[in-house]
Amino acid sequence: MKRRFVALALTAPFLLGACGTAASQDAVAVSSKPAQAQTQDIKSVAEITAGSTFNDTDVMFLQMLADNEEQGLEMVALAAERAKRQEIVDFAKAVELTQTDELTMIKNWLTEWDKPIELDERESLHADHGGLPVTTEKEIAGLRKIKKADFETAFINLFLGHQQSAIEFATLELDKGGNEQAKALAERVKQSRADQVQQMLKLLNS
Repeated sequence: MKRRFVALALTAPFLLGACGTAASQDAVAVSSKPAQAQTQDIKSVAEITAGSTFNDTDVMFLQMLADNEEQGLEMVALAAERAKRQEIVDFAKAVELTQTDELTMIKNWLTEWDKPIELDERESLHADHGGLPVTTEKEIAGLRKIKKADFETAFINLFLGHQQSAIEFATLELDKGGNEQAKALAERVKQSRADQVQQMLKLLNS
């Protein structure tokens, strides 16, 4: 079993190539709306039901994305606590708002389908399709221990790769998924994470 990890040196510059386009006008950009408006948007999204028609790719996508978002929430919680720049704190809190409600919706859908929310073993993630990248627990542990002076660069470097992984999950779902709601979520994830990537690159270079 092979798995391609996003291996990032926490203090090294991160060079990202083509990583998706900016979010469309109707996509939810994490920092472009007031918090109240974002809450209203996401609350309505979280109440959507998935329907009964789905395939294995839909289930795998939701399980992978749930795993990705749980890790992401760990990282943005650290950023909200340890980052010096208010722009990064605001970014982290906006991501937390979006992903918390997405995660609620994902868990609801998997429960509707009578499918487990978590895969049995993290090592089994992506085994059937060549091993998409995942963030390792070791990398997150390293982020927790890094000096505060180096934290912002380390967080952005790691989170860039992490959100790029979500874009790849979403691309797989759009190609092979069968459930229309899951595919709509994949499109939203692909656009919003691409927007976040652009925001992080600006933060990294500012």
